[in-house]
Amino acid sequence: MAAQAAQAVLDRGRALDTVLPALLEGLGDSRDRSLARRLASGALRDWPALDWLVGALVDKPLKGRNRQLHFLLAVALHELRDGREPDHAIVHAAVAAARCLRGQRLTGLVNGVLRAFGRRRGELLASLPDTPVLRFGYPGWLIKRVESDYGDAAPGILAAGNEPPPLWLRVNRRRIARDDYRELLERAGIEADAPAGFPDALRLAERAAISALPGFEDGLVSVQDGAAQFAADYLDLRDGQRVLDACAAPGGKTAHILERRDVGLTALDIDGERLSRVGNGLERLGLDARLVAGDAARPDDWWDGKRFDRILVDAPCSATGVIRRHPDIRWLRRDEDIDRLAALQGTILDALWPLLEPGGILVYATCSLLRVENDEQARAFLERHADARGIDNTDMPGRPARPGRQILPGEHGCDGFYYFAARRLPE
Repeated sequence: MAAQAAQAVLDRGRALDTVLPALLEGLGDSRDRSLARRLASGALRDWPALDWLVGALVDKPLKGRNRQLHFLLAVALHELRDGREPDHAIVHAAVAAARCLRGQRLTGLVNGVLRAFGRRRGELLASLPDTPVLRFGYPGWLIKRVESDYGDAAPGILAAGNEPPPLWLRVNRRRIARDDYRELLERAGIEADAPAGFPDALRLAERAAISALPGFEDGLVSVQDGAAQFAADYLDLRDGQRVLDACAAPGGKTAHILERRDVGLTALDIDGERLSRVGNGLERLGLDARLVAGDAARPDDWWDGKRFDRILVDAPCSATGVIRRHPDIRWLRRDEDIDRLAALQGTILDALWPLLEPGGILVYATCSLLRVENDEQARAFLERHADARGIDNTDMPGRPARPGRQILPGEHGCDGFYYFAARRLPE
């Protein structure tokens, strides 16, 4: 299943979160599901080196229907390098998987290749080309962009994108206090800390199944990275305000706004199906919002003419800041996507700015690392709008981005995020 998922990402451009659930439908054991996800994610993180190793060990490229075995070998090699299980058990499991994929005919090839790796491990690993692509497991174009934006800090940023992320929770303060929920976790045998500066967040010491979280179905808690929880702080909310959450799906920030304050919230998203999932999440949490299917870049199609006091633009972006959670992103994005996304972000900002009340605040957020989507985008926005003034959020986590704040992957244990807030001057 892990091999099939990796092939769907790399050969067919499918998102891992789309293909893996369908592949895992028949697995009842959560441990098996977690293992399949871990193996697929690991293979995608280290794909260039694994691809090279398979090529070095196989006499002829595996093509056509046999292409599946190329991915199976890559997953097995990843597991052999990971060293969590004995080599003989990994080889046995890979041979059994090959029998499932292609019958008995090529099980000997899989067995021979993996045993050859065991014998030649040191020699093969020493022969891996020392290139940034193989060293970090990213496409060359993305490495160049990160190096251009961050200079000497780039290797650390790229390495952080390969580290397994912690599981962050957001406690629904309308239902339970954070410390009280932490006690529920402790009673369930789940250890968590409450990092300073994250008023609604808990961070688990070890990952846990969502089904194991006390009161999840009753709306006591949600899963949301710590960095994503800062959107509510940047908005500086007050009861009674009219708030627009543009590009709202999957709805984590929407819910957090409503957990914080009694506001009239419009949750907007261009994808009606994803918007329905926002509604499902709000229902679980006991929250309510006006759900609108529409294009943030075309407000004339959905806006009622009443201005908003706060606007959150959680913009479509490259998602390069959350690669540690979604390792397929590095292979699904293309260099040419970045400028297209930046143009779309600018269009959305310009379209929504007139919907903001004078004195109101617009918050622009991305889960990107790339400056063209972040501080360069915000700076260009300020240059286009004389009635916009950036807000100095120097008390917020992250590093100054001039304007805005950038959180890099791993900082404070968080994903990579960018935030910029602007106030509209009186007319």
